[in-house]
Amino acid sequence: MPLTHLVFLTLGMGLVWVSVKVKNDVYRLAIAISGAISIVWGFALTPLQFQLPIEALVLILLFPLCLRCLRE
Repeated sequence: MPLTHLVFLTLGMGLVWVSVKVKNDVYRLAIAISGAISIVWGFALTPLQFQLPIEALVLILLFPLCLRCLRE
């Protein structure tokens, strides 16, 4: 199943997006954790040639956010 990683990555991102929209804290936390697990699982199944660029992109996108949190 060569596209299994895409299924898990898409499912995980969708669950995280849904968790942002949910008002109840318990459901929000449960959905966000499920999404995070799906993303990690999908990322683990992704071939190495795609893992490195995705990891670099995530680091580039999240680095300014981390710096902003440190300043506050």
